[in-house]
Amino acid sequence: MERFLKKMKILLGDRQLRKRLLFIAGIFIMYRLLSSIPIPGVDTAALSTYLGGNQFLGVLNIFSGGALSTLSIVMLGVGPYITASIIMQLLTVMSPKIKEMYHQDGEIGRKRFQKISRYLTVPIAAVQGFGFLQLLSSQGVINFTSPGALLINIIIIVAGAMLITWLGELISEFGFSNGVSLLIFAGLVALLPAAIQQLIFLYEPSQIVTYVLFALGSVVLVAGIIYITEAERPVPVVYAKQARGGQTYGGTQTYIPLRINMAGVMPLIFAISILLFPTLIANFLINADSPNLINAGNVITRLMNNGWFYSILYFVLVVLFTYFYTSITFDPNAMASNLQKSGAFIPGVRPGKSTEDYIANIVSRITLVGALFLAVIAVIPVILQSVTGVQSFGIGGTGLLIVVAVIIDFVKKIDAQVSMREY
Repeated sequence: MERFLKKMKILLGDRQLRKRLLFIAGIFIMYRLLSSIPIPGVDTAALSTYLGGNQFLGVLNIFSGGALSTLSIVMLGVGPYITASIIMQLLTVMSPKIKEMYHQDGEIGRKRFQKISRYLTVPIAAVQGFGFLQLLSSQGVINFTSPGALLINIIIIVAGAMLITWLGELISEFGFSNGVSLLIFAGLVALLPAAIQQLIFLYEPSQIVTYVLFALGSVVLVAGIIYITEAERPVPVVYAKQARGGQTYGGTQTYIPLRINMAGVMPLIFAISILLFPTLIANFLINADSPNLINAGNVITRLMNNGWFYSILYFVLVVLFTYFYTSITFDPNAMASNLQKSGAFIPGVRPGKSTEDYIANIVSRITLVGALFLAVIAVIPVILQSVTGVQSFGIGGTGLLIVVAVIIDFVKKIDAQVSMREY
């Protein structure tokens, strides 16, 4: 306790750290204010009814921090930017030039990579915004008096998406942790009071067992999330002895900590962004002139609104994106090369290619555990909503995972800053 109070004193007493915290708080307040400003022509009652009966849009509303439930000017949130990042990271696999820019050009290459991602965000936001507006217009949620009104709304939505992307980058640059994750975290936390209020309003004595099980399950989930997030697989490493100037160096034994869940919450966010496209495609097909295309659009819509199909698809996407994101961010070849250059080796494993294969094999196995855990957490809210019919349960597993993971990362970043000032 004394240690905690000492760190809090340093955190609040240091002018620079205090300014960073206030800056992040100011961005959060601005984000919540923007989320309450609707675009023109919205029928609030029809929107609430439609969102309540749509499985996918209900979950997407959680990730937008409730901005979608009001059709606010920032209704897309950071979704278009995340989609652009996914496309760019996929291109690193297919294009050697982009891969070199991302991995070998250092900080300058990463800045160019982010710059291209921002440019790509604009057309993606325009397509997603147009698709959403057409979908909601066909359901009578929003009315357009002219094509010009539709165009104005698309421009507003694109501007809102770029503004949120800019705010997230400001947090990353001048605050702590990843700005995009913190904005999603802020949106989830903002939905908690409404979710608790709905649970209390819908409370019935006959459902007391359901609520108790939900509360106990939440505690178990939080404990599991913390455990998996912090879990590591140590890989022993020995540094060879070296004689320099009559003195002997090295000969020490340490380990490399490989996290069970290297991808963090990004696979969940990536999967949600990808699941957006079938709904948009179905909307275009439904409004087509061909009966075959209309039937195809109706089939896709029914599938995406089916809780079990949606859960299975979500599960598979989370597992695939966990492996994909891990392969992008972790390079066994670079680790094996660095160990060899520093005169270190893994006991019982030859340096070079054998070390690379050994590390890759370990990462593949532990990633499977992390991927399955993330996928199970992802589909729990959907299953709870399908079984109980209570939409507030949608903020369950996925929301808890993001909130807990972001809090852990945020606390670690603050603790590192405080420790630097302590010494």
